[in-house]
Amino acid sequence: MKGLIFTYALCYGGAVVSLFNPFVGLLIYVCFAIIKPESLWYWSVPRGNYSRIIAVALLLGWARDKIRDWRFGKAAGVAAAFAGLWLWSVVSALAAPDQERAWFFVETVFKILLPFVVGLSLIDSVRKLKQLTWVIVLSQGYLAFEFNQYYLFQGINYAKDFGFAGMEEGSIAIGMVTALSLAIYLILESDAWWQKAVAFFIAGCLVHVVLLSFSRGGMLGLIGVGFVTLIMVPKRPTNLAVLAAGGLIAISLAGQEVIKRFETTFRQTEVRDYSAQSRLELWGNCWDAMLHHPLLGVGPWQFPLVAHSQYGWPQVKEGHSLWLQMGAELGVPGFVCLIAFYALGVRRLWPIARGKAPVPDPWLRVGARMVVTATIGFAVAAQFISLWALELPYYIMLIGAAVIKLQGAAEPEMRGADLAQTPQEC
Repeated sequence: MKGLIFTYALCYGGAVVSLFNPFVGLLIYVCFAIIKPESLWYWSVPRGNYSRIIAVALLLGWARDKIRDWRFGKAAGVAAAFAGLWLWSVVSALAAPDQERAWFFVETVFKILLPFVVGLSLIDSVRKLKQLTWVIVLSQGYLAFEFNQYYLFQGINYAKDFGFAGMEEGSIAIGMVTALSLAIYLILESDAWWQKAVAFFIAGCLVHVVLLSFSRGGMLGLIGVGFVTLIMVPKRPTNLAVLAAGGLIAISLAGQEVIKRFETTFRQTEVRDYSAQSRLELWGNCWDAMLHHPLLGVGPWQFPLVAHSQYGWPQVKEGHSLWLQMGAELGVPGFVCLIAFYALGVRRLWPIARGKAPVPDPWLRVGARMVVTATIGFAVAAQFISLWALELPYYIMLIGAAVIKLQGAAEPEMRGADLAQTPQEC
């Protein structure tokens, strides 16, 4: 019942508020994209167009006073790469063998692209950035909390045994890894102790779900997040102590079965398990398909069909690599747009995160660090799973794009102030 009340209150009440404050609609849309109420509370929340209702209200509210605000500044390249990915998927879909699957891909990506562009237009303050960050962490954290409750109190490993909203355990694990980066920096940089405590609890839930998934990609993503965090964070004793405590807790949560599963990632071919060996073969098939169809690819979401008809795999076999499968399906142009979306964001954020670029608000450095860390962790984990429909990484990059936009808009003024304070030579 609580899920039904929560969903209806946010959907219908939020839709009214969004007409006058569209940023509220963006926050609700992102929350629904993560928790997926119909799947999370399937016993009480009927199927409905909850996200669509919020999206319409969001667009109407945005059109009222923000539709002409396309000043993305230095973040324009990130948005253009995302738009290029979608546009090329439309071109590729025209020649795809299975039109239904192809246009489902196009529609799904558009449903992520549209709020990304609208959100980048709407975010004009650090306050809004913080709100979006907390909505993402709390939404993903609640999902992780529910999975932990199933395991601890009912003995059900829900993520691994049943999946969630059409995602199998590997995709779920990668979502947890990506959100973990945000939670870590909220622990380290939040001002209020209770915010640190909430973020710490959520981080523990996220890590435990990754371990329960037995996903090698998720585990490698965890290691990537930990490594990049050590590089990014200021080396204050309190920060190092928190990271050390978190690392020890994560290691203690990993049982022997998890460790043995992870070790199979590095075995030689003759002793490698079937799952690991099949991934290498599928990666080779993706590369071969991209070489044979370099321009348009085999078509959006068509590789599972090609894997069966041309490479002899069982029906509906994914490529188990986001990057290689997108290259196979969308060709080199689509592959380049996808890589550019994340790589250009990281490139723009890096000097902000490392203190090489001036910022009008110190939190922009925090935002840059968390997005760089999340993106690198996601990039590592996504090499093992084909999860093009996972919205979370796109919305985390929205945080990064907004950081770039706000820093770039204030940079001329900050540099002018620095020059004014610098003694001039005679």
